[in-house]
Amino acid sequence: MAETPHRRSILVVEDDRNIAALVEQYLVREGFTVLRAADGPAGLNCARRERPALVILDVMLPGKDGWEVCRELRRDSDVPILMLTARADEMDRVVGLSIGADDYVVKPFSPRELVERVKAILRRTQGRPASLDGVCEYGPIRLDPAKHSVSMNDAPVALTPLEFKLLQTLMRYPGKVFSRNELLDNLYSDGGDVIDRVIDVHMGKLRQKLEPDPSRPRYLLTVHGVGYRLADTEDV
Repeated sequence: MAETPHRRSILVVEDDRNIAALVEQYLVREGFTVLRAADGPAGLNCARRERPALVILDVMLPGKDGWEVCRELRRDSDVPILMLTARADEMDRVVGLSIGADDYVVKPFSPRELVERVKAILRRTQGRPASLDGVCEYGPIRLDPAKHSVSMNDAPVALTPLEFKLLQTLMRYPGKVFSRNELLDNLYSDGGDVIDRVIDVHMGKLRQKLEPDPSRPRYLLTVHGVGYRLADTEDV
């Protein structure tokens, strides 16, 4: 079983000492314990060793940039990641979300806003189930892996195995954005040659079965240019 993350510790991976100190100051005021690293390799090692509740990760880092650190963390960890960058380019945001970041803040930023972003990410991620084996409950939807059953407002819903697996993946991480490729990897783990748009087909069928109005999804949301996510629990 994986170790439990330290629920009030935040790792700040930032090579600018002034920015790192300012972020630490505001986080400490809110009761967080702050860990700091000034380059990519040190940040990656600290994240794996200390298991913080969240990582604030600068894109431009010495030794290993933030994109690569994010990719490597996602190979063995689901720790929430908030990316920092000096560029406001939309493509940077798309790349960050597609490789597993949970949010994205452009420099210069308000430290107060950054702290609120951190709190919002923790609210939607720290209540998620720790294992695929546990029952997932999300608003009116209940998924039981042991019984391979799904219900909506206590009424059973018949899903295909792939629809079930897709829903299960999204329900483990309410609010987290999954790229189509990430969802494909979960659904077709045998490595078969499948185009990413097949996810759109499965998602359409899921919406038909679970959404009150499939043309205006409430639960299964599209993130344009990236993929899909389950709506934040506080919005349901």
